[in-house]
Amino acid sequence: MARLNLNDLAAFATIARTRSFTAAAAELGVSPSALSHAMRGLEERLGLRLLARTTRSVAPTEAGLALLERLAPALAQIDAGVEALSDWRDAPAGTVRLTTFHWVAATLLSRRLPGFLTRHPGITVEVNVDDGLRDIVAMGLDAGIRLGESVERDMIAVRIGPSLRTVVVATPAYWDAHGRPAHPRDLLHHPCIGYRNLGSGTLMPWEFEKDGRVLRLQVRGPLICNSSDLALAAVRAGCGVGWTMEEDVVHDIATGQLEQVLDDWSQPYPGVFLYHPSRRQVPPPLQVLIAYLKQ
Repeated sequence: MARLNLNDLAAFATIARTRSFTAAAAELGVSPSALSHAMRGLEERLGLRLLARTTRSVAPTEAGLALLERLAPALAQIDAGVEALSDWRDAPAGTVRLTTFHWVAATLLSRRLPGFLTRHPGITVEVNVDDGLRDIVAMGLDAGIRLGESVERDMIAVRIGPSLRTVVVATPAYWDAHGRPAHPRDLLHHPCIGYRNLGSGTLMPWEFEKDGRVLRLQVRGPLICNSSDLALAAVRAGCGVGWTMEEDVVHDIATGQLEQVLDDWSQPYPGVFLYHPSRRQVPPPLQVLIAYLKQ
């Protein structure tokens, strides 16, 4: 038997309920002639007459009544499922699956996500913390959160944080003993705390910019890790020089525990972006999360 069209079955149920091609056509937003043609096609595919027609009335046949008895509950379930989607629009519920890297999870998300969860108890946020640049589509994720320059061009990116700066710091005692650099290349003669991205396996270069000139250095030192907390602990202990997010060391600099150098080479850059695959059919829970994080 040829595969049946759900629209034709729903149309048949409407005709059987209203007992009128004209009334059913008005309800469905089609012409009576188109509806009559669709019913003839449905009856031909089934090999049964479903509707008894006269010039003044229409009614289901015995076969039509048997089909309607089975069909009505199924169509009611479909209607209920579609209606339930309105709850997502009015009070979004469901799960948002996203990935981000450790620094964002420990800073932006740790500060802002609890408030979102309190405001939207029907939404569950599943966070995969991973420093690798993963394919969110292949992983079945709804979105990712990265620094702007790390977002792929075919993604829709929404800025959700302020501009950032990465600064060079060490203890005052360290600088007194080893000298303060006048240029980023001077850091090649200092023990520097390195960061290895476990996703790519690469040692992250230290990046600087001044007057439009961009400089990337591969530094060396006594420690390589993928933990900003561990790296800062080594810097605070005087083990060497650190290159870190400014907001992580604001208090250290203010209290004199750490001293920043090369300030004119530490320019602001676009901060954190949430990205997702498409502008169309963004899940309502993700729409709500984006709107909240943009505030």
